[in-house]
Amino acid sequence: MQGAFPLCRKGKADTLQHPSPAAAMDELDVSLLRGTLDLLILKALCWGPRHGYAVAEWIGQATGTMLRVGEGTLYPALHRLERQELIEAEWGLSENNRSAKFYTLSRTGRRRLQAGASSWHEFVEAAGRALRATAPVPV
Repeated sequence: MQGAFPLCRKGKADTLQHPSPAAAMDELDVSLLRGTLDLLILKALCWGPRHGYAVAEWIGQATGTMLRVGEGTLYPALHRLERQELIEAEWGLSENNRSAKFYTLSRTGRRRLQAGASSWHEFVEAAGRALRATAPVPV
């Protein structure tokens, strides 16, 4: 899966890492990745309940396998979103007849998804304009 960006934890620290182990992470990178992961999780749940593995699968498929979410990143994020009351959890049976925790989007989570997706698109558009710039901006 060359070119994929795994979102995973480094040891017990709650930091996300770039695919290159040599790449240094600053606080903006961590915040940006965490916020992006939260939005992707909320989006994965907007069509109905999913268990954690199905959320990770959806993110991988929706991003054309460019993003992979490991368990060490996914479950802490799900628990954080649950504590923030953006998602709700309930135990049920998976398609394999195994006990699994299913997550659903709360009303607050749906509002956060709408606002966050709008902000994210504005951010990407602005950053894209800046990165495509062919000359400095006049002062």
